Amino acid sequence: MTKKVIIIFQKIPVVFVGSLLLSIGINGFLVPHYLLDGGTIGIALILHYYFEFPTGVTMIILGLPLCWFAWIYERHYFYNSFYGLIISSLLIDWLEPIKNQFQFSIFSSVILGGIFIGTGVGLMLRYETSTGGTDLLAQLISKAFSLNIGMVILIIDGLIITAGLPLLGPKTFLFSCSTIFIGELTTWLITKKE
Repeated sequence: MTKKVIIIFQKIPVVFVGSLLLSIGINGFLVPHYLLDGGTIGIALILHYYFEFPTGVTMIILGLPLCWFAWIYERHYFYNSFYGLIISSLLIDWLEPIKNQFQFSIFSSVILGGIFIGTGVGLMLRYETSTGGTDLLAQLISKAFSLNIGMVILIIDGLIITAGLPLLGPKTFLFSCSTIFIGELTTWLITKKE
C-alpha cells in the first residue's frame, strides 16, 4: 500500500465522526426550525425546505464541481475531500428521521446546532479533510492567502446566507446567522494553531 492510501484510511474515522456530528447538528437542531447553515449545506437546506430535495444528495451534486476543480489543481485536497463529501452526505440523508426526535427550543437549537456542526467541520478540517463543498473552497483560499480557514468559511457562509435572506425572512435569517456564528467560532477554536 502506498503512503497516500494509508493516510486516507487513517483519516476515515475522523471523517466518520465529524460527519456524524455534522449530521446530528443539521437534522436534530436546524431542520426542525427551518434554520440554515452556510456553504453547500445551506444551499442544500434551502432546496430541501422549498422543494423537498434530499439534503445529502443535493450536497453531492453541488460539491462535485469543486471536487473536479481540486482534482485538476490540488489533487491532495481532492483525496481529502471526496470521501468526506460522500460520507457526510450519506449520513445526513440517513439520519434525516431524527428531525422529529429532538424537542429543543429554537434558542437551544441555535446553540447546540452550531456547536455540533462546528465541531464536526472543525474536526475534519483539523485533519485536513472536509465535506468537499465550500469547505474545500475555503481550504484552497486559506492555503493560497495564509488565512485561518475558520475565518474564510465565515466569509463564504455570510455571503451565501445573505443571498438567501429574501427566502428566509428576518427572524429565520437572524437565528441562522447566530447558528453559523457559533459554528464558525467552534470551527475556529478547533482549527487554530497552538
